[in-house]
Amino acid sequence: MSPTSRRGLSARIGVAALGVGILAAAGSGSAFAADEDTVDVQVEIAPAAEPGVLALTVAGEATALTEGEPSGTDRTFTGTLPTVTVTDTRLAENVAPEAYWYVMGAISDFTGTAGQPAISSADSFGWYPTIVAGDSSLVAPGDDVDPGIGGFVDAELLANADTSAAAAGGSYSASAGLLLQTPATVAPGSYSATITLTLLEG
Repeated sequence: MSPTSRRGLSARIGVAALGVGILAAAGSGSAFAADEDTVDVQVEIAPAAEPGVLALTVAGEATALTEGEPSGTDRTFTGTLPTVTVTDTRLAENVAPEAYWYVMGAISDFTGTAGQPAISSADSFGWYPTIVAGDSSLVAPGDDVDPGIGGFVDAELLANADTSAAAAGGSYSASAGLLLQTPATVAPGSYSATITLTLLEG
């Protein structure tokens, strides 16, 4: 018998001896396995659960103001803010008591596309927030801001209303009527401004 054949035979004998040892330990007598089959075991382990997120989405990227009826010596232009939604998937018990949230809005000045003088938004722009979806007992719209009264600076659009954790686990949407009021002598032409909406957690 060649050395290679002896090594192979020794290996097979070793496996058989180990197998007999396992069977002998498992039960008495000369029991042996008459047949074998296999079962595959699989498990899908999902990522660990997160406490949730607080997120802001806006339904559109732009809106247009159109001219309405004149107000005294002023010209007025109105429009609607695209729907702003706050989704809070945090579990209420995981939210610290002081962790309330609110959405603030700010707007740049209106600049003319043909070099017209800019229109100061702080003096000429206002909005009128409303709740459009979600439990209105848990969230509240911000205060109305009229043009030229106190100036439009960091105005609140939406906030959770009662306890800090009350609005956790829901989705809440708000919009606002927009108003631009200019002197009748405003230079004609196209103007644009940018509203920045910020979700803050207190």
